[in-house]
Amino acid sequence: MTTATAANVHHRLTELFDYIRAGRILEAIDEFYAEDVVMQENSAPPTIGRQANLERERQFLSTVKEWRGFEVTAHGAGNDATFYETVMDWIAKDGTPVHIEQAVVTKWRDGRIVHERFYHNP
Repeated sequence: MTTATAANVHHRLTELFDYIRAGRILEAIDEFYAEDVVMQENSAPPTIGRQANLERERQFLSTVKEWRGFEVTAHGAGNDATFYETVMDWIAKDGTPVHIEQAVVTKWRDGRIVHERFYHNP
C-alpha cells in the first residue's frame, strides 16, 4: 500500500466534495473509488466492489426527488485516512423531507478510496 501525504488525500477529499455538491455522485464513484472499494452504512453488511456500490448508489438516487443541501461541517486528513461530517437534506420521491447528519471515515490507496464507512442515526 502506498502511503499518501495528508495534503494529497485532503486535496482529493475536497475534490470529492465538489463532485457531490454538483450532483455528480455517480461520476464521483468512477473518479474517486478503487475497483475493490468496500462501503458500509453503520453496522449494515458492507457492499464490496465499485460496480456493486455504483448500483447501490443508483438505487438510492432513484428515491430522491430533489436535493436541498450538502454541507460539510468538519473534515480532516492524516496519512491514508480522511474524515468528514456532513449535513444533507433532500426530498424523497413521496414528498417526505429527509435530513441526515453523518460522519464518514475514509481510507485511501493511490489517490482512490478503498474503504468508506458512514455513521448516522437511521
